[in-house]
Amino acid sequence: MEESFVVSTWVPRMARQFEKTDFAVFYHWINTYITNWASCDGFCNHTVGDFFQMYPEYVQELKTWAKSKNRWVKRASAVSLIVPAKHGKFLDEVFDIANILLLDTDDMVQKGYGWMLKEASRLHQKEIFKYVVRHKNEMPRTALRYAIELMPANLRKKAMEK
Repeated sequence: MEESFVVSTWVPRMARQFEKTDFAVFYHWINTYITNWASCDGFCNHTVGDFFQMYPEYVQELKTWAKSKNRWVKRASAVSLIVPAKHGKFLDEVFDIANILLLDTDDMVQKGYGWMLKEASRLHQKEIFKYVVRHKNEMPRTALRYAIELMPANLRKKAMEK
């Protein structure tokens, strides 16, 4: 955990120095060294999310990450978009990632993409609500509950109805 904390704290401070080649390095680190949700979220929320804001042309690569056999790479595909999504960015990609991960049975992946949808709902509540309602019968309850957490009670209730 100490190494993860150092990387998650130190690398974002160097964000002004990110280069496009860092993308491959970040993927390698996630695929090789990330072994828990805390390390995944700490690294991806800011470091990888900051990279995508600097180089948005790489965001499409998250679709490949979402299809990985590695649970942490799959989770990273969603949690890397949390900070940008909170600021209203990459909505199309949020939906693309959610669609790929929609039926994933891993609770860490479900929580990751549910959280991504929740943060996107801050500025795109109508769109996220419509997505959740459209998929509520197939979306795992864990992901659904995360996704609607910030919504008003009446919308949460409607989304939870069978």
